[in-house]
Amino acid sequence: MLPRPMFTDEHELFREQVRRFAEKEIVPHHAQWEKDGMVSREVWAAAGAAGLLCCTIPEEYGGAGGDFLHATIVIEELAKVGASGPAFHLHSDIVAPYIVTYGNEDQKKEWLPKLVSGETIAAVAMSEPGAGSDLQNIQTRAVRDGNHFVINGQKVFISNGQIADLVVLACKTDPKEGAKGVSLILVEGDREGFRRGRNLEKVGYKAQDTSELFFEDVRVPITNILGAEGRGFAQLMTELAQERLVVALRSTQIIETALQWTIDYTRERKAFGRPIAEFQNTRFKLAEIKTKALVTRAFIDQCLMMHMKGELDSNTAAAAKLHATDTLCAVLDECVQLHGGYGYMWEYPIARAWADARMTRIAGGTSEIMKEIISRAL
Repeated sequence: MLPRPMFTDEHELFREQVRRFAEKEIVPHHAQWEKDGMVSREVWAAAGAAGLLCCTIPEEYGGAGGDFLHATIVIEELAKVGASGPAFHLHSDIVAPYIVTYGNEDQKKEWLPKLVSGETIAAVAMSEPGAGSDLQNIQTRAVRDGNHFVINGQKVFISNGQIADLVVLACKTDPKEGAKGVSLILVEGDREGFRRGRNLEKVGYKAQDTSELFFEDVRVPITNILGAEGRGFAQLMTELAQERLVVALRSTQIIETALQWTIDYTRERKAFGRPIAEFQNTRFKLAEIKTKALVTRAFIDQCLMMHMKGELDSNTAAAAKLHATDTLCAVLDECVQLHGGYGYMWEYPIARAWADARMTRIAGGTSEIMKEIISRAL
């Protein structure tokens, strides 16, 4: 694959640490987690102790003070072993940044050290039964009552929903104002009136718990609001660029990993007395996949470096997610085909990767929404 000079020797040492953690703490347990529909809390505590959670959190809040390249390494190494759970990237690189960027000092001191250690597991609740990518039209309401907000509503498709101790909730504090009426509020998992629905059974990502969440007269203090009231939509739009880059980074790594799985399989599997890899169709298909992997890696690493410099805009992030996830789904379909019947068997990692991949074109904003974002800047 292409050289990646942005990673230093120190980064590569960290990569070895993450790789060992994945092989010891994740791989042996992942099949059971898939049956359970969620991972154990113990692996979160172990990841916190190993320094794998919230790598970019400043040292003053208990973090390692690393850069986003450290976060990228965790994303990539978990992708290499086909880990659909645990959702460290969601917790560390999607939810925690809301508190880092928009939280006040008390909120940072209260929550960030617990996120770093794995004592507290975080989720972000945006999607609703009637509002997926259309965040302006969410119906969950937070009504001011003295020094509290009273929250009523429902969320769906919430990753980490079953085990989350803290939820960053997108809700309407002023329904008349549309996007300007959206606010982000921290809701603790033990608040009265907060209820978790069923753990949703998905086609893929079976080790990742995904839930419905219900809020019935949930009272939280007004100090739980993140940033200014009515700024939630703008905050979401700003942070979604990193979320979409995270999806693109993971997708790119899976493309490369799936290619290697398929090369190995076609070299070993025989048909008509010779390895499948020797057939011209196989060689040409692998050549096409390799080319797609190289092109995707070049683009996504460029986006990564832009993000490191604070230059990744929402349009480019949308293009990164659109390209990487569309390519991922196309590549995995070809890889399953080259595995033949075994490619459809759950015991083979290519089958699980194929089932997991379809979600990437929906979560974090659908491919259609990505096209809409990109087209507006043309």
